[in-house]
Amino acid sequence: MTLAKVIGNVVSTQKNEFLVSNKLLLVREIDVQGNYTTNKDSIAIDFVDSGLGDTVLVVKEGDAVQQILGHKKAPVNTIIVAIVDNIDVIN
Repeated sequence: MTLAKVIGNVVSTQKNEFLVSNKLLLVREIDVQGNYTTNKDSIAIDFVDSGLGDTVLVVKEGDAVQQILGHKKAPVNTIIVAIVDNIDVIN
């Protein structure tokens, strides 16, 4: 799992039939201070109704995504599984 920030929406006029009811979002990985750790973006299925600017937990692993979705038919390996309300770092 990684922390990420939702930076955009992905709009598609045509989708794979197993993605039709799912919202797709553009995410970029961040560290615990909220700084971007990369300049690469990923497309993730939104499983928790997150939105633009939200800090989220992202799973990038095909088997986990298949278990969450309950089937192996969607061509997906990245999914948003939680919205992060607060991060406390204890040293």
